[in-house]
Amino acid sequence: MARLDLMSELERKSILSIPCPTFADTSPQPGPPLHERRVAIVSTAGLHLRHDPPFSLRTAADDAFPGDYRVIPGDVAAAELVMSHASVNFDRTGFQQDWNVVFPVDRLTELAAAGHIGSVARFHYSFMGAAPPAQIEEHARRLAGLLRADAVDAVLLVPV
Repeated sequence: MARLDLMSELERKSILSIPCPTFADTSPQPGPPLHERRVAIVSTAGLHLRHDPPFSLRTAADDAFPGDYRVIPGDVAAAELVMSHASVNFDRTGFQQDWNVVFPVDRLTELAAAGHIGSVARFHYSFMGAAPPAQIEEHARRLAGLLRADAVDAVLLVPV
């Protein structure tokens, strides 16, 4: 993880100048007990299948732009998942040692087998972090429809 106190003054000022949006408070929504919930992963680690296009720093004029996501099947093999996060300050060593650091599908599978959660979703999703929230919103709404179609009623958010 990048630490502000280890960055140059220029990098620190640049990061601290990024506006942080505020959102209205939302009440928790009722739902089934955890042991009945179907859980999906949504990560911001810039993960995708080896054959998918990598994440990159693109502009809205391109066909795709920061904020898009990649679909990851729940039965993906670790060797088929790659990380193309574009930030130069992004430390990938945790992912290289154990993919569960950014994509805890093995832990979810264990929780489902033990009866702590109802089931694991068929598909999971990854964004590239550091995209402005306004650029993610349209994609997030589309993603919500995919989650509903997979009967997901709980999401494990893995901010990276």
